[in-house]
Amino acid sequence: MRIREYGISVGCMPAGPLNKISDVPGVTVGHSTVISGRHQTGVSVIMPCPDDPFTHKLTAASYVLNGYGKTAGLVQIDELGTLESPVVLTNTLNVGLMFDAAVGYILDRCAAQGVHPVSVNPLVCECNDSKLNLITERAVGPRNFLEAVADAKADFAEGAVGGGRGMSCHGLKGGIGSSSRRVGFDGREFTVGILVMTNHGKLSDLVINGDPIGKRIAAVQASETLPAAGGRASTGSAGAVCPSGNACSPAAEEPERGSCIVILATDLPLSERQLKRVLKRCPVGMARLGSFIGSGSGEVFVGFSTANRRDESDGRAVRTAEAFDDGHIDPVFRAAAEATEEAILNAMTAAEPVTGYTGLTRRSLAEYLGKV
Repeated sequence: MRIREYGISVGCMPAGPLNKISDVPGVTVGHSTVISGRHQTGVSVIMPCPDDPFTHKLTAASYVLNGYGKTAGLVQIDELGTLESPVVLTNTLNVGLMFDAAVGYILDRCAAQGVHPVSVNPLVCECNDSKLNLITERAVGPRNFLEAVADAKADFAEGAVGGGRGMSCHGLKGGIGSSSRRVGFDGREFTVGILVMTNHGKLSDLVINGDPIGKRIAAVQASETLPAAGGRASTGSAGAVCPSGNACSPAAEEPERGSCIVILATDLPLSERQLKRVLKRCPVGMARLGSFIGSGSGEVFVGFSTANRRDESDGRAVRTAEAFDDGHIDPVFRAAAEATEEAILNAMTAAEPVTGYTGLTRRSLAEYLGKV
């Protein structure tokens, strides 16, 4: 179930028909999930277009708010302003393996078209799922990448799937989530879509529409697992409980270490400069849910537009393209913020509880909605 199925709405702008990043025409998402006694992990792949992004590149940009991450491919995106590959999401120590798998996939696809590149720039983003997954065994391989590509579709799964399988969010189960918003200009309708891989935040900081629900959930969890004398948990005014069972402040919780990856897609004809401006508003959605972007949490934002694609074979030095006027960009900013906020909540409510290799269980936000 997604957050709206619990009667909770986010923002005021209309969503697309699926309320997913795939409401942007041509965008699809697939997953491959690895589940075993030692592994709770996987890979998710965003296909930015139905044809080949290498030969018909998309305008793209990135924004790094906190650079505690191992993402591959951002340097060239920032330099050239183009995306030429699927967008791959996985765990930290699988970035290299997924980069290699994506290189092989792109080269094979190009060879089938008679194109012979001497370089390709796959984009691979990561979060660290080592709380639930034995990450050092690097359980995600080339077969999983191809499975995710083959699984790509518009109405894709969310929650504890693919790259989101082992992720945590605000002390609960994180994962893959998505949302979209519609915007209209000059009698035309466009879409801003967001997909997130969430692995960030503290439980006591979690806020939904101004309601500090995380503090109440923290108190409930403490009463279930850490009873004080007399059988009742001791909770303070902050609602958070230390491992000792005594009342404490949010500062005493485990540090925020994990990361959040946000991928934005749109069919608006935005330039790479404008995409970066829009990406800088995605953290607003995270902040509205209570995240302060901790030092150990890598926040990486990547955006692409399916408009004004560049055919590399035509040889033109001067190209004609539509341009968007910055004076009208405020609704796009709002759309990015709202869709990011809702996508994170969808990741948390769609994810079932997952127990990792050490016995740690991350509970789902869905278990507490309407009960605390």
